[in-house]
Amino acid sequence: MRIENFTWDNQITQLLHTQYPIIQAPMFGVVTPQMVAAAGEIGVLGTLPLGDLPPAVCVKLIRATKQLTDQPFAVNVFLNPLPERTEELKQRYTHSKTFVENLAKRYDLEVSLAEYDEVHYTDYRDQVNAIIAEGCKIVSFTFGVFDNETIAKMKQNGITLLGTCTSVAEAKVLEEKGMDIICVQGIEAGGHQGTFLSETLPKIGGLSLLAQVHEAVRVPLIYAGGLYNAKTLLAARTLGAQGFAFGSVLMGSQESNLAEFEKEALRQAKESDLVLTKSFSGRYARGLRNTFTQQLDHSDYILPYPFQNKLTLELRKIAKQNENPAFLSLWTGQSRGPYSGASIKDILSQIIKEVENYTV
Repeated sequence: MRIENFTWDNQITQLLHTQYPIIQAPMFGVVTPQMVAAAGEIGVLGTLPLGDLPPAVCVKLIRATKQLTDQPFAVNVFLNPLPERTEELKQRYTHSKTFVENLAKRYDLEVSLAEYDEVHYTDYRDQVNAIIAEGCKIVSFTFGVFDNETIAKMKQNGITLLGTCTSVAEAKVLEEKGMDIICVQGIEAGGHQGTFLSETLPKIGGLSLLAQVHEAVRVPLIYAGGLYNAKTLLAARTLGAQGFAFGSVLMGSQESNLAEFEKEALRQAKESDLVLTKSFSGRYARGLRNTFTQQLDHSDYILPYPFQNKLTLELRKIAKQNENPAFLSLWTGQSRGPYSGASIKDILSQIIKEVENYTV
């Protein structure tokens, strides 16, 4: 029999002003303005990842997205604490730079990585000013939580705030800070883990975490991690989620920024090919194991974020130009899907249809 009295309308749809409580996850490097717009066309919340991009670039991407859609969409920023620049860090950076350049050369990749003094990063406060100026009304974030002054400024501008947690303790911090929505990220999720209270990842499965967070806080929850069909969505719904974030299942889509060889690498990968690694960015992220992760993991050549991320940026760029997945960060979650090449409108519409027609 079909699920009785099923409805999509809930606190999440009301807060986000969407038809469905479904979110296209903010996959930095994968999501395009076209993907965000496509999500909006079917009543799903698109999310534009801004990461730690400079304010001017944020503005450019926001405006490009607005030209494609008049539907609500979120922007997502990184809040990782920034390490202090020291002489010791500079020496470590130089040491790692030499190692990575020599490693790439051994595999026929000629790269000249950024010097230490060329590494610049963005203060999220500058991003927030740009976001407010552009009239964005939904801001999601990961790797931390905004300071009280910034939260107050965004609230005064009518912005809905969506924070990411990977533990019950983090969920409680986000609730205390007044977040409107909390995204519970399971360890199954692809890409970067949003942990911010500890450098050690919580060793808890996503659905177990979701159930515990639901009991601990009163804020409406979105769940992210391992969702790819009706059954996984409904399992998260049963455990307390009102919203559902889809990421990895969209990576092969028509609107994805991945090149075809990258999509094919994901399609051919097995579960045993997945790894949690700090090698590319200095923060734990789940993706495909390759030559670079095997050489860097458990070594002395991984710098704190964002220095490792900036160090490997040119390497990843050259590897993509050379269609060499051995030196690319190909992030993906534990749920192995087909990585369909269809539009995300078709992929998500099919999941919505499956949910509405699901029988028990």
